[in-house]
Parts: sequence; C-alpha cells; structure tokens
Amino acid sequence: MKFLHLVFLNLRRKRTRTALTLGSFLVSLFLFGILMTIKTALGSGVDVAGADRLVVRNRVSLIQPLPFAYRDRILQVPHVREATFASWFGGYYQNMKNFFPNFAIDVERYRLVYPEYKFSDEEWRAFVEDREGCVISPPLAKKFGWKIGDRIPLEATIWGGTWEFNVRAIYETDRKELTSPELWFHYDYLDERRAFYKGLVGWYIVKIDDPANAVEAAAAIDDRFANSPWESKTETEKAFAAGFANQIGNIRLLILSIGSVVFFTLLLVTGNTMASAVRERTGELAVLKTIGMNDATVLFLVMAESIVVAVIGGGAGLALAKLFTLRGDPTGGMLPNFYLAGRSLGLGFVLALAAGAAAGILPALGAMRLKIVDALRRV
Repeated sequence: MKFLHLVFLNLRRKRTRTALTLGSFLVSLFLFGILMTIKTALGSGVDVAGADRLVVRNRVSLIQPLPFAYRDRILQVPHVREATFASWFGGYYQNMKNFFPNFAIDVERYRLVYPEYKFSDEEWRAFVEDREGCVISPPLAKKFGWKIGDRIPLEATIWGGTWEFNVRAIYETDRKELTSPELWFHYDYLDERRAFYKGLVGWYIVKIDDPANAVEAAAAIDDRFANSPWESKTETEKAFAAGFANQIGNIRLLILSIGSVVFFTLLLVTGNTMASAVRERTGELAVLKTIGMNDATVLFLVMAESIVVAVIGGGAGLALAKLFTLRGDPTGGMLPNFYLAGRSLGLGFVLALAAGAAAGILPALGAMRLKIVDALRRV
C-alpha cells in the first residue's frame, strides 16, 4: 500500500487521457446497469411465479378468452386444490401516460391462490362487499396520492367509457418484485357492464397440491377441454411469465450481446491507455528497478493503475444508474418493477474489475519483464 500514492500521481500525469478512460467505464457501466434493470423489470413475473401454480389460457392466443364455466370443471381435475381467474381491463387514469396494469379478478378465490398478497380483514371485507370496490398496490397509491375511500375514474381502452372504482384495500407484501403499480376490481362489475365477451374470462390460475404433479395436472386440464370450441393450453406460472416476457424478444441474448461489446470495448480502450502509459514511463520504471524495486512491485503498480480507473469509473457509472432507477418507471407503467437489484450492482462491479485487470495484465507483464539496460538505452 505504501506505493499506492504513485498510482494516483501517474493517473494525474495525463489528466485528459485519464478522464476519457474513466468516462468510458462510466458510460459503459451506466448502460449495463440500465439494461440489467430492464431485464429485471421484464422478468419480474418469472422471479415471483409460484412453483405450485399453473396458468390456463386459450390455446390460440393469450388475448382470446375462456368460458367462466371452466372454473368448476378445472376444480374437478386431480391434484387441483384451488382455481381462480382474471381478465385484462386495459384502463388508464386521466391520459394514456398514466397507464398501469388493471384487471378484473375472481373475488371469491383470488386471495386463496395468491397468499403472498396481505390485507387486513376489514379492508378485504370492504372490497368484497362493494361491487365497485378495487384493490390497489402501494406504488400506485404513492404515485397518485390515492387512499382508502377515494373514487377513481378509469378510461377503458377495450370496453369504452369511463369506469369508476372505490379504493377499498391496499395490499402489502414483503416481496419487492410484487410491488408493481396495479389495480384489481370485481369481475362481476366488468361482466355486467361490458357489451361483449359476457360470461368469458381472460385466464385461469390453478393451485396444485405438489409441484411434482404439474405436468400431469396440466395435461389433464387440457384433455378435459380438447376438441371444444374453447381449447386450453396449460403451463406452469413460471413458463407463462417467461413466455410473456419473451414476446418482445430474447432479452437475455440482448443483454449478453451488448455486455460482450461493452467488455471488449473497455479492454481496447483501457489496454491502449495502459500500454501508452507504460511506454511513456519506460525510463522511470528502469530507475525504480535500479534503486531496488522488484518485478512484482512493478507489476502491482501497473495493474493497480488499471484497476483503480476501472473501480472509479465503473463505480460512478453504476451509482448513476442506481440514481436513475430510483426515479421509478420512466415508461409510465410498461416496466413497473424498475429498480437496479443488488446482485446486478455486484455483477457490474465484478465486470468493471475484470475489464480493468484484463486490460492491465499485458502492459503490466511487459513492465515487469523490462530489462534495466534495455530500458535505459531507449531514453
């Protein structure tokens, strides 16, 4: 550590070059942080999916409905413990910029299938008893300042007109992935007011007795409705969420591709910087070796210089990405779980360290192997 001050002195020697290298790490790791945040937001449904839950949808497409009567028939399938349903509503508050997920639910059984959502008995009872009642999430309440008892008008994009709801409950949960801005209301209220699709629901969620029985239960459900006008496709909730996220593309491949380009670019930029720095200080390195500095210390000095640049620049980029995500979803509801997770920050920091070490290793080895006589001859 006693030679660490030499590292910072060397970095200040060519301040413009150092600033540009730091900027490369900053921009690259900021981009990495935003991409990881988007990946987390799009895959949040996969992360919170229950291992003991199945999703039953129309075989043709997710946007095609299924009959309300299917619920009782699904409950008769072996290994099925509970079954509930939901339907997409597609409303927005005041203007399209205030869009957020909202859907009609099966009030009778929805809470049984999703125990991770917590309510006070008083609030849930008020919701059940009010046909125009709704449940909202804490982020939605915070975003618009809504509270219990408020009346909310939503403009319906699918069904048309203005629909009004009374806030009767705000759920709580210990899982951050579940705190997206969303609203639930009574399916009966939707079914009685809409002009078409009466008696139909969007999809079913089925709770089974054991995750090991998922394949058998899914096959039994689909066999029950085979060759009917409304054939079904049943899959695990995790597979359903992953398929839904992948509709916009292979996010994992996108992240890996951009990450690889970022890493390779950092190697080129930082490697060139360190190589130039070593060439400029050839004589100085020879003098240091002459007065007794060993090869390992020279290797450390050059490697440390590269790693310090990576840590400072990469850390600043990740910090800016974190600050940016603290502002919340910039898309107005398309990426509700918009936050930079701790594991993504850690991964970004490791990536910066790896890039700094990899870029500095060749110049450091060259400096370590430098012969004193050859170096002084160049001066």
